[in-house]
Amino acid sequence: MDETQAIQRLKNGDISGLEFLVARHQVKAVRTAYLITRDLALAEDIVQDSFIRAFHAIHGFDLMRPFEPWFMRSVVNASVKMMQRSAKQVEVGDEADESLFAELAARVESVEEQVESIEIQNQIWDAMQKLSPRQRAVIVQRYFLEMSEKEMAEDSGSAVGTVKWMLNAAREKLRGLLERSER
Repeated sequence: MDETQAIQRLKNGDISGLEFLVARHQVKAVRTAYLITRDLALAEDIVQDSFIRAFHAIHGFDLMRPFEPWFMRSVVNASVKMMQRSAKQVEVGDEADESLFAELAARVESVEEQVESIEIQNQIWDAMQKLSPRQRAVIVQRYFLEMSEKEMAEDSGSAVGTVKWMLNAAREKLRGLLERSER
């Protein structure tokens, strides 16, 4: 069975198609939700709910389009909404920049710096958790899901300029947080 056949089965009321989609997309979806929520159990619940919502909404899905971006948008949106409703959101006033993030990530390339890489990863992780859920979501979409700004805009129903602004604000905040953590 391939993805198109699985979706067609779901459209025909055969739930066996969902098993294929879960097997194919669950790991990436849970990672995405976890990067936004920082709570594995919550991330798993969000993904499970997203698969159920996909099952109920599959009749409106266009088979000419790929399933993954449609589904991952649902996961990202559900993760952001959940974090906005929860008390786990931490607000901080500083901003971030892509160059510092790239510089820190580049340091982990040599074997001698593996110990340091754990510390750097922890700094990045801690800084990411201080971003708003929406800011974490755009960082995850851009750098983990490797979506282009155009794809992010299409998925969110926003203008490309709005996505660029949100991404820039998130990078600025992240940069400030990372600079502060290096001191």
